[in-house]
Amino acid sequence: MPNSVSLPNLANIKVAVIGLGYVGLPLAVEFGKKYPVVGFDVSDKRIAALKSGHDDTREISSNELEQASKLSLSTDVNDLKTCNFFVVTVPTPIDPSKRPDLTSLFRASEDLAKVLKPGDVVVYESTVYPGATEEDCVPILETHSGLTFNRDFFVGYSPERINPGDKQHRLPNILKVTSGSTPETADLVDEVYASIIEAGTYRAESIRIAEAAKVIENTQRDINIALINELAIIFNRLDIDTAAVLRAAGTKWNFLPFYPGLVGGHCIGVDPYYLTHKAEASGYHPEIILAGRRLNDSMGSYVASQMMKSMLRADIHVNKSRVLVMGITFKENCPDLRNTRVVDVIAELQDYGIDVDVFDPWANAGDARREYGIDLVQSPADGTYDGVILAVAHKEFGEIGAEGIRKWCKSESVLYDLKTALPSEASDVRL
Repeated sequence: MPNSVSLPNLANIKVAVIGLGYVGLPLAVEFGKKYPVVGFDVSDKRIAALKSGHDDTREISSNELEQASKLSLSTDVNDLKTCNFFVVTVPTPIDPSKRPDLTSLFRASEDLAKVLKPGDVVVYESTVYPGATEEDCVPILETHSGLTFNRDFFVGYSPERINPGDKQHRLPNILKVTSGSTPETADLVDEVYASIIEAGTYRAESIRIAEAAKVIENTQRDINIALINELAIIFNRLDIDTAAVLRAAGTKWNFLPFYPGLVGGHCIGVDPYYLTHKAEASGYHPEIILAGRRLNDSMGSYVASQMMKSMLRADIHVNKSRVLVMGITFKENCPDLRNTRVVDVIAELQDYGIDVDVFDPWANAGDARREYGIDLVQSPADGTYDGVILAVAHKEFGEIGAEGIRKWCKSESVLYDLKTALPSEASDVRL
């Protein structure tokens, strides 16, 4: 059925990007090179920093901000009134009970509804469970705008694929999945994204398919990493080098390259719970997905126990000992602390009476204190630590090397290379 009002076209598109974090800012910048764009965020601090040319996520340089000549920044929802193509990129985390927390998404939908006009298009990029866009967000848009879905306004879904800290896979060269609530809307959404995505687009058959594709991308990775984590536990018991096993197995053409470690962040450690939430609501209790989640969530405790056993074998008294944890962000070369599982290792060590210092040149000290109550050390002192855990493979840590790290340790100490970032002979313990 044709749309009852005219949709925008590329000649008169004016974009609004709601939420200027890791996902929204790169999108606003790329759109801002071609179209008039209003970048909206509720944080005055965030907008002020971006206006001064500084992105504290380190994803966008000041030069790139300048290149987005058609981008304006605002915290005033009224500035969105002239826009006709809205992209919602707010966070969708999980709550302490590991249930989807759509608070920010629903609030953004309410704010957006206040400025929605006939003919407008709203595209969601935030991770959700299948059905959330049409079943949960659309009713909010209708209620607060007084408009009718697929008659007065239209929606799309285009799952974000941003990889924080990755300077090779950036927005323009990552293929984009698109979808729309009507065939005409799907055409427009695909055309708009195709105009800024060099890698091209893939038009999904429906919004629900696009939503489902997003959650299984990271659920698949989560399960594969869980398998490798379990293999690492087995191989450690058998006194076999896991990294060496993976190198040998990797010589087969179809062996998938996954590695053991802590699984956190805003995607892999979160997205599976969105899928399992919807599955359970439909009457099915997932087995493999939740088993993988449980195993990955238990790795912090396992790493801490490995560290303590190694210290005891080295005749180091664990209680009142001092351990340095190198890295607290959820991944290397990135300041993102969301859902980092390094904190599980820290908490477990502290429960055993160990004094833990945390050193991370990428993390924001204020964020670490506010989110986790952790005060970062600015520069580890020589000869101080009974043990060191290299938890995040920041490039700076590779440059320091094992010899530099050992200088921070006492004569009897344990160096645990959790990320296999150092040569095998350089560390005492590896995952």
